[in-house]
Amino acid sequence: MQKVVRIAKSWCFKKKYMLKALLRILALLPLPLVNGIGWLTGWGLYFFSNKVGRRTRKNLNIAGISQSPAGYRKLVRQSIIETGKGLIETFAIWFRPQERVLPWVRECHGWEHVEAARAQGQGIIFLTPHLGCYEITALYYAARHPITVLYRPARQQWLAPLTEEGRNRSQIKQVPTNMGGVRSLLKALKQKEAIGILPDQVPEFGEGAWADFFGTPAYTMTLVGKLAQTTGARVLLAFGERLPWGRGYVIHVHPLELEPTPENINQGIEQLVRQCPQQYLWSYRRYKRPKPHGKAREDVKPQ
Repeated sequence: MQKVVRIAKSWCFKKKYMLKALLRILALLPLPLVNGIGWLTGWGLYFFSNKVGRRTRKNLNIAGISQSPAGYRKLVRQSIIETGKGLIETFAIWFRPQERVLPWVRECHGWEHVEAARAQGQGIIFLTPHLGCYEITALYYAARHPITVLYRPARQQWLAPLTEEGRNRSQIKQVPTNMGGVRSLLKALKQKEAIGILPDQVPEFGEGAWADFFGTPAYTMTLVGKLAQTTGARVLLAFGERLPWGRGYVIHVHPLELEPTPENINQGIEQLVRQCPQQYLWSYRRYKRPKPHGKAREDVKPQ
């Protein structure tokens, strides 16, 4: 029995080593080739992943963002392909040296809002939804200033060490979605630093409120409003638009002018998504109903 355990552990170690080596090779490739592999991955998801296809179609149907059946089918296809690109580019960004990733950012619109907040001595709450390349935004900011990022630990054990190695670099500090992580966010804001949050990530039961997202109630975190009220931090919406043919990214930063309630946050996310709806992660279960013990109920049904 002990021999079997040793063999299993040895195989797991070799598999992780081989995977990490493969990802490091991926990180050496030019961005057009990385996006090309992502494009192929997206088509693979489109034809062979029933789960991704089902969730994408269901969420787009609930959101009602398409104006015609033909537009709906096209958006489903585009979204799944962009999902493939996002998956592959994430690993490339994690394992590529920062000085070789940053040139991929071609432009940044709205950086003046960052400078204004810093000039006024405010902390910054970056709300980066599942739109475009959300890995590039934190890295771009961290090349200049420290940022603490809230994350939900990966369910897949093999992914956890890769996530930790890929994200904990430069001036990025990632903290988990628990009370310790929230205390770290609060500490960073009180030190007039920046934090990053995925505002469309469904919170645990009791940590959110129901607010319309594309006309349908979605359980939305209340943490942002509490942090802003406690620290006086500036709330900014940001996302990295993926340019076609691997030409790079354009970062967009917009201030959330209204109070950061769940309703206003969702409205702000909607405005970003409408800029490039095909790059939103429609396969994410945005409309799920959380249970008290942490497991999600069935998604809401289209109205």
